[in-house]
Amino acid sequence: MYTSTSETNQLNTLSFCVIIPTYNNQKTLSRVINSVLEHTSNIIIVNDGSTDSTTDILNSFSNLTQIHFPKNSGKGMALRKGFQKAISLGYEYAITIDSDGQHFPSDIPLFINDISDNGTSLLIGSRNMTHEDIPKKSSFGNKFSNFWFWFETSNKLSDTQSGFRIYPLNHIPKKYFTNKFEFEIEVIVRSAWAGIPVNNIPINILYDPNERVSHFRPFRDFTRISILNTVLVVIALFYIKPRDFILSIKKKSFRQFILENILHHDDSNLKKSLSIALGVFIGISPFWGFQTVLVLLLAVTFRLNKLISFTFSNISFPPLIPIVIFGSLKMGSYFIPSGKPLLFNSHITFLDIQNNISQYLIGSFILAIVMSIIFGFFGFLLLSIFSGLKKINK
Repeated sequence: MYTSTSETNQLNTLSFCVIIPTYNNQKTLSRVINSVLEHTSNIIIVNDGSTDSTTDILNSFSNLTQIHFPKNSGKGMALRKGFQKAISLGYEYAITIDSDGQHFPSDIPLFINDISDNGTSLLIGSRNMTHEDIPKKSSFGNKFSNFWFWFETSNKLSDTQSGFRIYPLNHIPKKYFTNKFEFEIEVIVRSAWAGIPVNNIPINILYDPNERVSHFRPFRDFTRISILNTVLVVIALFYIKPRDFILSIKKKSFRQFILENILHHDDSNLKKSLSIALGVFIGISPFWGFQTVLVLLLAVTFRLNKLISFTFSNISFPPLIPIVIFGSLKMGSYFIPSGKPLLFNSHITFLDIQNNISQYLIGSFILAIVMSIIFGFFGFLLLSIFSGLKKINK
């Protein structure tokens, strides 16, 4: 069934092409291409070093843009080269569809309509993974991938492994680590980090064991995916999440922050005061360079208010660093006496820490405990007073 006139008009509203990466899918390739041609002739076929009759099949589609690799380089590299070709031809969007026949090209208008209605995003076709024909290993792999995508981006999706997608070519990142199956994970994570909305859209699916050829190598490819997720988790924890957290705070004025996240927040006064105590403790403790990551991890672990904890961890911001260092050294001197009396001045530096490392480490932890108790107690007291005044005014 060919595309109707109204659908054709909708398809023409976007500058898009369809990229078909293929490797040894001679049984289904011709049918997939002909089905896509019912919707658009803007097709880029990437032959990833096929050794079957793929080249002969593609000879009958010589009018279409084709890229041929001399040897198999992996699906990720095929997609990356397809993206580069699409951009050079002036396309703004690229729909990717697998050549194994599992996707229905009739769903192409769904992607175009969604972009037209909702704006630029990276859309992933969401399959019904409970279908009886879907292999259990595919269902497990998808759940595994969904979890790590959520952990790395805080965005929950129902399907992160489907190859039926639409990419906003001028918005997705240009540099990647990977070239094979795991590329489809990396590209959506990096796109989400770049602020591109990544969403699912329901699609139809067909799993025919007599036609479908899977090139997924369970042990080798799963290992590569696991290594990639390890790298992405480290980047997320040590850079992306702290970056996003800081940016969210910077968007608010100090007054707005106090009102929204401390005074009017739904958390209990005890939880808020414990969040203050945690932030002060981490801010004074000798965890230089890791304070942001550590305070966020502990706040999440103990289910405290992340914004409050992070804000108070900045008690050791530059103007106060000499005071924090002197206080730590002074506190430590009561337990490990030094031959030279300590005098406070604005020139106290990290060299003083190096020369009195034992005093500093012991003193900083003790000072951190004392100050966190003081801040937490007075925080709870002030919050309780505010809550009481709020009830009276009602």
